[in-house]
Amino acid sequence: MSPERGLYPCPVRAVPTAEGRDLDRRIARLAIPAIGSIAAEPLYNLADTAIVGHLGRNPLDALAIATAALSLVGWLAIFLATATTTQVARLTARGEQAAAGRAVGAAYAVAAGWGAVTCALIVVIAPYLVTLLGGHGGIGPAATSYIRISALGLPFLYVSYAGNGHLTGMENTRTPLAIAVVANVINVALEVAFVFGLHAGLAGSAWGTVAAQVIAGAAYAVVSRRSACPPARPARPDVAEVLRDGHRLSVRTIALGVVPLAATAVAARLGPVPLAGQQIAYRVWALLALSTDALAVPAQVYVSAALGTGDWPAARLAARRTLVFGLVAGVGLAVVTLALAFGVPQAFTADPAVRHAALIGLVCAAVTQPLAALAYVYDGVILGLGDYTAMRRVMLLVILAFAPLALLTLRFHGLGLPGVWAALGCWLAARSVLLGRRWTAAWQADDKPGPA
Repeated sequence: MSPERGLYPCPVRAVPTAEGRDLDRRIARLAIPAIGSIAAEPLYNLADTAIVGHLGRNPLDALAIATAALSLVGWLAIFLATATTTQVARLTARGEQAAAGRAVGAAYAVAAGWGAVTCALIVVIAPYLVTLLGGHGGIGPAATSYIRISALGLPFLYVSYAGNGHLTGMENTRTPLAIAVVANVINVALEVAFVFGLHAGLAGSAWGTVAAQVIAGAAYAVVSRRSACPPARPARPDVAEVLRDGHRLSVRTIALGVVPLAATAVAARLGPVPLAGQQIAYRVWALLALSTDALAVPAQVYVSAALGTGDWPAARLAARRTLVFGLVAGVGLAVVTLALAFGVPQAFTADPAVRHAALIGLVCAAVTQPLAALAYVYDGVILGLGDYTAMRRVMLLVILAFAPLALLTLRFHGLGLPGVWAALGCWLAARSVLLGRRWTAAWQADDKPGPA
């Protein structure tokens, strides 16, 4: 099956029930290009970190505070990608192309409206977000300025989410990869020009990222209109369904984003050196870990498509194969993260103390990679199942797995970044266990839920 099916007038097929190499090839054809598109936002942040890190410790600390807040704000709208992927995959599997087009149109409409409102809100509350995250002294004004500039790119980022969900649901992950590559090349080029050429400092870094987000959003809009299932004018029920899914998934996303945000807040209270080291370690870890999130894409698409036609054996097979691949990839990424720990901090800062803190953070982060892989793939499986209520419940519960060690680290600062990463590891492990139990219960009972 061509991964470019979204560009041609033929529906997505459900995954075949027979075990064999065909399924593995189809998983790879979706997952490998998806790595690039999923990594787009982490790459923006990694480029920011590498460039700003050479401006000094204070700008790097300000960036850590700002990107922690912006990551949560961005993730609040990720339902535009996840819910749209599930809808498009199921509807096209049934041959309901018109309904799929209206679903995509509704996603774009919500993306534009939600993005504009969020942009205005973030500009107003930026100083309060910075204070809440521990941004004091000279760090506060710089972080506030970065957040306010970056907020201008949010509507375009949200449009990108809708476009990504549209194309991914039609099994086209190559186009999102191409858009991600182009946007990131432009981002790096502009940031280097603004920060070092025009000496615009931290603000220049923010403007470069905004420009890249504008270009990516425009590219998704153009490609979507030229696809075999272009966005159609949505009816009121279509918009209502997107908002309903968004409500369920946004609660899940807030719960999901609270933990990395809290980890940054804990690191900020450990001191400026641990905070800067955590910024480097977390951005490198996130980029590598999210590559396993690419396996959540075929898990979601093939489980959705299979359940759209009532084929539970095919759904179970797709889930099992992607989970196996995820675990193998997670072990490999643990080795890669450990190896990078002894060299990559030098690329981000010349400060010896920050380099040492980043080394410690990355060594600890390596241990969590297999847990992250399982958590991400199970996310895709449950999204394919369409049980957004279960996802919301699980994401709220697993905060309880993170909190004890995080609070202990706040109380005993000597635990440092190992304490922060131990808390993150408990969080990832709890996600894998609880999401795995939900999936097992669904197929054992031969349950066939629609969106919860």
